[in-house]
Amino acid sequence: MKKEAIIELEKIFKLLGNKQRLIILELLRERSYSVSEIINSLGMEQSAVSHQLKLLREAQLVETEKRGREVLYGLSDSHILILLDNALKHVSHTITGNVNDTTRQVKKEKPKKG
Repeated sequence: MKKEAIIELEKIFKLLGNKQRLIILELLRERSYSVSEIINSLGMEQSAVSHQLKLLREAQLVETEKRGREVLYGLSDSHILILLDNALKHVSHTITGNVNDTTRQVKKEKPKKG
């Protein structure tokens, strides 16, 4: 992996390491929301929501769309959902201890050292 890619991955994973941002991303999975709708749905302070949305927008994980006087926030693309879905699958199997066929296949394909 190139150094540049590692740096960008580190930024994304740091962003995803925050509970508030994960909750916002999960909400935006459904549809686009205005800041006031996010505040009402999540019960967070306006300043906290705005700050988290700014960070997510700077990382290009969310984008804005202006509708009249209202600004709506939505996911930039499906890549973040794929990443979150895979992370949830991993968490699910680590919590339950169930290893699926994909995990077994990856273990079989690992190159041996030496």
